[in-house]
Amino acid sequence: MELNLSAAAPQAADLIKDVSEATFMADVVEASQTVPVIVDFWAPWCGPCKTLGPMLEDAVRAAKGAVKMAKVNVDEAQNIAGQLQIQSIPTVYAFYKGQPVDGFQGALPASEVTAFVERVIKAGGGESPSDTLNDAVVAADEMLAEGAFEDAAQTFQAILEEDPAHAGAYGGLVRTHIAKGDLDHAEAVLNGAPVEISKSPELEAAHAQLELARQAANAGPVDEYRAAVEANADDHQARFDLAQALHAHGDTEGAVAELLELFRRDREWNEGAAKAQLFTIFDALKANDPVVLNGRRKLSSMIFV
Repeated sequence: MELNLSAAAPQAADLIKDVSEATFMADVVEASQTVPVIVDFWAPWCGPCKTLGPMLEDAVRAAKGAVKMAKVNVDEAQNIAGQLQIQSIPTVYAFYKGQPVDGFQGALPASEVTAFVERVIKAGGGESPSDTLNDAVVAADEMLAEGAFEDAAQTFQAILEEDPAHAGAYGGLVRTHIAKGDLDHAEAVLNGAPVEISKSPELEAAHAQLELARQAANAGPVDEYRAAVEANADDHQARFDLAQALHAHGDTEGAVAELLELFRRDREWNEGAAKAQLFTIFDALKANDPVVLNGRRKLSSMIFV
């Protein structure tokens, strides 16, 4: 399955223009009737402008037509700067339907510039590239849940071609390989993720899911471990093994219950293995999962008793 996440992108010259006083009305006020226009007020002697301008241009190009940009040299457009009360530069205004709808002064880090551009796109009723990619992740997750592993993998890969540091797509690709039983490939994908997203919740969850999948591959029979625990409630290794076996067979709630009981009996056993295993299970699930919420609450009550 091939997924085309982007339509033909407009030419850069159509997206980013140098605008003078003579063309301001056409390239900003009139153009903003159909799509938001971000106006960057700058000057050649302004140091921060040289950093901010390229970041704005990159964010506008990435939006692929959902927003446009006009660059106004205030030294050559003093009348416009005066009318808009530009008192310092860089100053950035966003116009929609001929009116300013957002703006800021001074330089910003790249992440805040991107957030500003996405805000402007939404103010104009558009959809930002990150929204589109996030929607694609949701669709791929549905494919994965339905067992369409190849379609899910291709979709996650297509998202990563658009955004090589999309944590949701990386995590999804790891989960897809786990679901297929290809744990070595899953680990390779996880290890190849860009460093800037390596600590993201999506990658942390994928790491926990991979660890649990490796445990499941070596899990023993539930009945045998349960019998050992029933024969000796203080057989901590048997209880820990029972928890792993229960999780491997899909009984996450039962696994958490056994680990909580082990923690209650001896929280320091095997260098705190029960608590560590609980956190691995919690990390692998969604934060609002009832098993996580109940498990964390019970664990906290034991820790702070």
